[in-house]
Amino acid sequence: MSLIETLLANLDTLLLYVFALCAFVGAALMIVLRQPMRVALALISTMIFLGGIYGLLGVHFIAAFQVLIYVGAVMVFMVYVIMLLDVRDPAVRRRYSKFLLPGLAAFVLLIGVLAYAVWNALPAASRTAGSEGFGLQLFATTFLNAYWLHFELTSVLLLAAVVAAIAVIRAGGRRDG
Repeated sequence: MSLIETLLANLDTLLLYVFALCAFVGAALMIVLRQPMRVALALISTMIFLGGIYGLLGVHFIAAFQVLIYVGAVMVFMVYVIMLLDVRDPAVRRRYSKFLLPGLAAFVLLIGVLAYAVWNALPAASRTAGSEGFGLQLFATTFLNAYWLHFELTSVLLLAAVVAAIAVIRAGGRRDG
């Protein structure tokens, strides 16, 4: 079998890793970037890649919700709020956050812990070959049956955070003016 045939046979797995990496990069950019609009765009890209992951896991209904509702509605609302805030703080003009170096150190530590966990789990998985492993279909079914409410309550939490941010900004404006 050639390399292309092998890649096509494992295309779902390859796309899952690519989408997960892109979602991770988008999430990391949300922490590092300083400009609110760029952070919102990083969040939008992360949500789109999460929708792709849900689609690859076989949860197409949740993938469509992720893209249509969260990216299409919630993020448009958040971008609108960012545009209304008119951020003129000089600290925002810096390119990167002051948490860049501690974040990179935590990232290296996280990668080390994950590599250690995967390295120690591989021999245990090969010894229990008779047991049922992790499957995408099992994950998708469990997600739809047990965790759909948690997924949907995220939008309520996002809305509450935006309302709280506007209330804090307005209360601060009254004290300054």
